[in-house]
Amino acid sequence: MGLTSIKVKVKKTRQSRKSRTVDFLVDSGAVYSVVEATKLRVLGCRPYRTEDFALADASTITRRVGDAYFEYAGVGGPAPVIFGEPGDVNLLGVTALEAMRLVLDPFKRELRPMTMPLMGAVPFQ
Repeated sequence: MGLTSIKVKVKKTRQSRKSRTVDFLVDSGAVYSVVEATKLRVLGCRPYRTEDFALADASTITRRVGDAYFEYAGVGGPAPVIFGEPGDVNLLGVTALEAMRLVLDPFKRELRPMTMPLMGAVPFQ
């Protein structure tokens, strides 16, 4: 199995001037992204809840969760983010990928634009 890593700009909100470029491991199996808590706090991001997360070995960990704005190749969007603790890896999860309208091509190990179907927009006849 190959790994894909990319650099993504992270900000508090779309309008924020302060940002950090973060090296992420793309994990299309993860719902939320993980960013080092110290980087998020420098950007002004604050956690607003605590959640338990299941790990691959069936153990659980507790982490704080907030929101951040993710941007890649000029396209961005807001998504939940886990405030990573020492030893955690920066992961880019599916909610951030979807917010940026991107999907992971598992065969080429690269990101590509998401097809954006609108199922409710069916022409009437």
